[in-house]
Amino acid sequence: MHPLFRSATVLLLAFGLAGCGEQTPLFTQAEPGEALSAGDATVMKFDQNAFSMPSANLSPVRRLDFSVGNSFFRNPWVIAPASTTARDGLGPLLNTNACQSCHIKDGRGRPAQDERGNAVSMLVRLSIPAGAEHAEVVRQRGIAPEPTYGGQLQDMAIPGVAPEGKVRLSYGTRTERFADGFEVELRVPQLDITELGYGPMHPDTQFSVRVAPAMIGLGLLEAIPESALLANADPDDRDGNGISGRPNRVFDQSTREKAIGRFGWKAGQPNLNQQNADAFFNDMGLTTSIFTGSSCTERQQDCRAMPHGGDPEVSDNILGLVLFYTRNLGVPARRNVDDPQVLAGKTLFHQAGCQSCHVPAFTTGEAAEPEQANQIIRPYSDLLLHDMGEGLADHRPEFEASGSEWRTPPLWGIGMTETVSGHTQFLHDGRARNLLEAILWHGGEAEQAKQSVLGFDSNERSALLAFLESL
Repeated sequence: MHPLFRSATVLLLAFGLAGCGEQTPLFTQAEPGEALSAGDATVMKFDQNAFSMPSANLSPVRRLDFSVGNSFFRNPWVIAPASTTARDGLGPLLNTNACQSCHIKDGRGRPAQDERGNAVSMLVRLSIPAGAEHAEVVRQRGIAPEPTYGGQLQDMAIPGVAPEGKVRLSYGTRTERFADGFEVELRVPQLDITELGYGPMHPDTQFSVRVAPAMIGLGLLEAIPESALLANADPDDRDGNGISGRPNRVFDQSTREKAIGRFGWKAGQPNLNQQNADAFFNDMGLTTSIFTGSSCTERQQDCRAMPHGGDPEVSDNILGLVLFYTRNLGVPARRNVDDPQVLAGKTLFHQAGCQSCHVPAFTTGEAAEPEQANQIIRPYSDLLLHDMGEGLADHRPEFEASGSEWRTPPLWGIGMTETVSGHTQFLHDGRARNLLEAILWHGGEAEQAKQSVLGFDSNERSALLAFLESL
């Protein structure tokens, strides 16, 4: 039997768990199938390509479609007009020329600049406070776009067009102190936008820095029944535990109706196809049948006058292949699920109450792809909005999400981040340089959980991190 699937009974006394509350389960062995984070779709790959593998239950024939979708996800798009008509139409304003440039190896982005001052795998969302005149655009987009620069700053452009600006982050610091005296310095990001290409911004512009999330398991998240998500919602905190998760209700461009948001840092997109189309449109300036017209605003006439790559620039066939690829990126199996320290950390995770938002498991229902249907999955997320406090607030509402609310990010695969992406920068803007810093940024509904963690001693901290790194 593969060691990943072996269950072993272990004693946890060495990890100081005598203070656990009576309601906290004491995990002394791995659960059956616990290593299989994505059920039958779980992949056995633990190197730099761990996030780029097709679902393990994908047939050889369907793996061919996966590979074709991967080529459109990975390869650069070009400026129109071009002989490569299937891949032209890039820009005129853009953040990147290929999906893979932000989601390198299908992994997590980070807040960095290249030698030309362009943000790498990071972008800045823009909006202004909404008035009555913005009612229709807010209904469809969830925000009132900044009048000159739109809903997202594009820091790159094709020749003959001015980029919208340059983005840089600098950092202040603050310190958190554990009960045993151990101190952790946290980075406080400070955004600076320079070289604005189209004049000043609206004086009340709201900014939100976002890094690219990992791409694994997205089809499985899409296949979680709506009823299962709503079962975890408690917007009025009727159970009195301080956790009041709620769904973001967003606009579905295909049905023209409201739907529950699942994707994006604030759950601003209802399904994966619309998420992909939004990225093509805003990140690369490419139109689809879902998002048409120009990503350039009315105040950017030189941009709007540039040649385009057809209508739409991304055909429904190509969009469908990219959708198939992004739905079927597999989740790597967990490691060391029966290790005593990992099991101790799992108990501490529950003791602190982290599972109230990072819900361990769901069973998927009917799915667009059969590989995702009826699987027991362990994403460690409820996909709901939670108020994370002033420290993480971007003060930029999105549909029903407030300026301090964020969707609970899935934790599966988080322990493979350094292997795949070459860094350990976490949270929506990458401010946390490791998992411990990410925990210590939690506030709002998660303040009580953070305070519990601040009471952990060195052994307990190590155990908690060992558990997270096993995911």
